[in-house]
Amino acid sequence: MTTVESAPLPQLTATLRRLYLVRFAFAAAWAATLLLTAPGTGPLLTVLLVVYPLADAAAVLWQLRSDRHTPGPRVAERINVAVSLAVAIALGWASTVSVAAALGVWGAWAATSGLAQLVAATQRRRSGGQVPQILSGAISVVAGLAFLAQSFQDADSISGVGGYAMLGGIFFLISAIRLSRRHRQAA
Repeated sequence: MTTVESAPLPQLTATLRRLYLVRFAFAAAWAATLLLTAPGTGPLLTVLLVVYPLADAAAVLWQLRSDRHTPGPRVAERINVAVSLAVAIALGWASTVSVAAALGVWGAWAATSGLAQLVAATQRRRSGGQVPQILSGAISVVAGLAFLAQSFQDADSISGVGGYAMLGGIFFLISAIRLSRRHRQAA
């Protein structure tokens, strides 16, 4: 490996660390809002459910823009952005139909984006701090399938999504901490 090829890695590490901290803060605030307000169908639920995948798409775009000079999982991340945008629209509609419909859309999205996250983190593991992201992706696949199954049982609560989002945020925080440690050790 040449110096030119390895130069972007410290900058990528710093960018990923910042991104992961922002994603943690957003997930914590979003989950707290969802859990404290416990909205049923209505405008608040719709706004909350639409905002989350939009924030996810924005974060993945930020990540794509920040590491465009390093080889990596571009296809999985681009698919993740497209899926998140489509899901924001689908959740906007589903949340006006029923909680179960919204939970089904969320579940399908969690499973799909979890798979994309798993692929992206696996391919990016040399940058460090990716084990929590690999675990988070795998958990998202399982949780998404569980949410999807709950939706077919006519679920009337979406509070589990708040816990799921908080857990995802914690994984982002752990990744940020691991990247910080790796960055200090390399310096």
